Amino acid sequence: MALVSAAPYLALLGEEDANLKSFALTSLNDVVDQLWAEIANSISELEELYEDETFSSRSLAALIISKVYYNLGDFEASVKYSLNAGDEFNIEEHSQYIETIVSKSINLYNTLSQKKFLDSSITIDERLVGIFEKMLEKCIKAKELKLALGIALESYRIDVVERILNHEINVSEENAINLINYVLVCSNTVISNSDFKTQVLNLLIKLLLPLTKNQEFFTIIKIIVQLNDSQLASKLFKELVIKQEDLIAYQAAFDLVGAASQALLDNVINELSKDSDSNPNPITKKILTILSGVPTCDLDITFLYKNNNTDIAILNKTKNLLEGRSSIFHSAVTFANAFMHAGTTDDSFFRNNLEWLGRANNWSKFSATAALGVIHKGNLSQGRNILKPYLPGSSGAPHTKGGSLFALGLIFAGHGREIIEYLKNYIDEHGNSAGTNEGDVVLHGAALGAGVAGMASGSETLYDALKVVLYSDSAISGQAAALAMGLVMLGSGDESAIHDMLTYAQETQHENIIRGLAIGIALLNYSRQEKADSVIDELMSQESSILRYGGVFTISLAYAGTANNKAIKKLLHYAVSDPSDDVRRASVLGLGFLLIRDYTSTPQIVQLLSQSHNPHVRYGTALALGISCAGRAYAPAIEVLEPLTKDPVDFVRQGALIATSMILIQQNEVSYPKVKDFTKKLADTVKNKHEDALAKFGATLAQGIIDAGGRNVTINLENAQTNTLNIKAIVGLTVFVQSWYWFPLAHFLSLSFAPTAVVGITGDLKIPKFELNCHAKPELFQYPPKYEETKEKQPDKIATAVLSTTARAKTRAKKKQHLKEETEGKKDGSDSMEVDEDSKAVEEPVAATATAATATSTSTVKTEDEPSKEEKPASTEPSQVRYTKTPYKISNLSRVLPVQSTYLSFIKEDRFVPVRKFRGSSGIIVLQDTKPEESLELIKTVRQLNTTDAPVPEPFVLSDADIKELDDY
Repeated sequence: MALVSAAPYLALLGEEDANLKSFALTSLNDVVDQLWAEIANSISELEELYEDETFSSRSLAALIISKVYYNLGDFEASVKYSLNAGDEFNIEEHSQYIETIVSKSINLYNTLSQKKFLDSSITIDERLVGIFEKMLEKCIKAKELKLALGIALESYRIDVVERILNHEINVSEENAINLINYVLVCSNTVISNSDFKTQVLNLLIKLLLPLTKNQEFFTIIKIIVQLNDSQLASKLFKELVIKQEDLIAYQAAFDLVGAASQALLDNVINELSKDSDSNPNPITKKILTILSGVPTCDLDITFLYKNNNTDIAILNKTKNLLEGRSSIFHSAVTFANAFMHAGTTDDSFFRNNLEWLGRANNWSKFSATAALGVIHKGNLSQGRNILKPYLPGSSGAPHTKGGSLFALGLIFAGHGREIIEYLKNYIDEHGNSAGTNEGDVVLHGAALGAGVAGMASGSETLYDALKVVLYSDSAISGQAAALAMGLVMLGSGDESAIHDMLTYAQETQHENIIRGLAIGIALLNYSRQEKADSVIDELMSQESSILRYGGVFTISLAYAGTANNKAIKKLLHYAVSDPSDDVRRASVLGLGFLLIRDYTSTPQIVQLLSQSHNPHVRYGTALALGISCAGRAYAPAIEVLEPLTKDPVDFVRQGALIATSMILIQQNEVSYPKVKDFTKKLADTVKNKHEDALAKFGATLAQGIIDAGGRNVTINLENAQTNTLNIKAIVGLTVFVQSWYWFPLAHFLSLSFAPTAVVGITGDLKIPKFELNCHAKPELFQYPPKYEETKEKQPDKIATAVLSTTARAKTRAKKKQHLKEETEGKKDGSDSMEVDEDSKAVEEPVAATATAATATSTSTVKTEDEPSKEEKPASTEPSQVRYTKTPYKISNLSRVLPVQSTYLSFIKEDRFVPVRKFRGSSGIIVLQDTKPEESLELIKTVRQLNTTDAPVPEPFVLSDADIKELDDY
């Protein structure tokens, strides 16, 4: 029989006998979950028993009090008394109460432990530590090692992480490596403190170095990129050279080039060069060649050149529809052309439209010249020769010269060793010409070019040269110099640089310079997380809305890809509370950068903001979705964007069209059916004479983005090989979204384009011809069909209505004429009869009209909106890719979409085997040749095609007469 009241036991609590009290508490503990409401009325008596230090069952009293508070919902008090319960609180017990309180206790411990990491003076209750330790041991005994490591990482207990991993290395090296990789992934997602993250990464390096498996070298490369440790990278390459692991070293070098900053690569090159000079080694020389970035760029442009699938008809149609004399439309087509041909080295559109190109003036001419840099991006061997006719020293206009210097930087973006000195020298020599019309424009281009080429190089000399231009206080050149200073010192957090830039921003009167400095400061704080908080607070406290705008971007870049809750709350707060529309727009847009890794939650977070009454907030929503979901064809994001593409405000439609194209880049109608409707919408927007100029500008850019790089690139914000953020892509998007106030900055989007290719190369860096298997349907990954101009169908002629009196008169006249002809015919002996077509038309004019109308209404021509009864409407949902047992073959140097790469496999017992275990990833793959003695068919790179060696002279023999003549001479 169930007990209906706790009164008998509660009454015993007032007895003098301690044994009776203990019995009462034991009984109450059994019924507290059912009768807690009644027991709660006597909570003060239970607390008195607990506080009596002479009472032997005081810990049991604490447990009951904890359970009462738990049922009352006061978890803080419940945890406090559970700690005082000692051994009475059994974490092995399976109950909701135990699970909840243990969870709350661990959360409390994590909070205190994190604070202790920052401030060693903080003490943690030993009983709380005890619960944490017991829970860890429970997880380890149950072989829930990932759970144990997750708890340890959240609490910043690196000693526990090291103990678990060391134990597992002794038991099973393979399992230990899996756990190390798990911790490495957690370091990017769970750990919010950069100092603790560094400690974890250093621990992983210490554990990995003694392990000898080839795959561990690639894990070490991932960590090197995150630590930005050039000495560790040099040590790794030296070890690989000693072990004669040349192919592994080459693959590691390619991975490093794809993910590391320019400063890290430069430092590694300098370290290895010292050894190479004293002790020349062919493997080291080849590593140095790869680290220069030249082979990577050459392979990328070779892929883009050979697979160029640009639909030039779209570009020509848009050019013909938009008035070339209007600078906004001229620039729009320029950007679209640059994006469509990015990296392909195909500048034929400009050469075929010289008259149209000649209409460009002033800054449109600057953008058109700079577009050559986007088109030839990575063409390091030919870059300067291509731009030679336009560079300073030629007879071109100032805007052409400035644009060519910017183009030079874009060609050498991230690999600027060859060109930084040239641009710096120009800035040094002409820095004093800032303020003059011609000098300002050219310096503007030189500064932007130097910033892109020297991005993340940390070059003090280049920074100082740009600072001279900034201090000349000229709006045009100063703006570019300020932005370039941030690019050069990207992510360094240099305090003196931040101080110089912030101080000057508060002194200058030029808005353009303040804007450049605001974004420059944000770039300086890239990926610094909590270390940037003081700068953020200072910027957000400024009266100037432009500096607060910079503060918002500083939050976005400092916490990029972390999905940090504190940063998200800040951005949402400024998005609804700041008085400046610029700041509110940037706050919403910044969410896109924070949620790069957690892109699935972006549509949910910004859904309500997309319906804001403020158009600037709606614009920010669109670009936030475009940034976080770029290249992912994420359907929920498209659903939020669709209403914005029909927004009543022109610039909101512009942002929505650009963002949608970023998400749907490289998609075709089979894999994502909505692509067809979207590309039609872009064409209709450009074609519509009544559409606003800003929306047409956005539609034209969107046409270029969705077909970028000859339809062979995507916007990739994460490096697949190293699981790190793509610095160049994030910086490119950051500066691209500033093009709303300075349109030439749109070219920065090209930094975000990543070729989607599988490029297999041999140990001597040559591209062999071979094939791979793809286990999926080929139509899912094919190029979209090219645009075909369809001739508009002429409407059917409708019979003209005729008045009845006119019809009768015509009939009488016809009869008379017919009789006359008949009489004459008889005279001629002819008895042929002619049909009078007009007479038929006259007799039934209404019927003819009705028939025509009926024919029109019942026409079998199907419209896009109304599918025929015979055909089912096409699905608008993305197609699910399915694994097929029967693969189709793709050749080396082919386009492989990110989704497609997981369905790739090397053919069994083929001649070429990847040096790293192939897990379905694109990019540059170093191959081991299992049959080196056989002949090999190679693919020539663009660099090799452009290298024209002089022919070897034919051998000749001197005759006796020639010898005699020479002797006489």
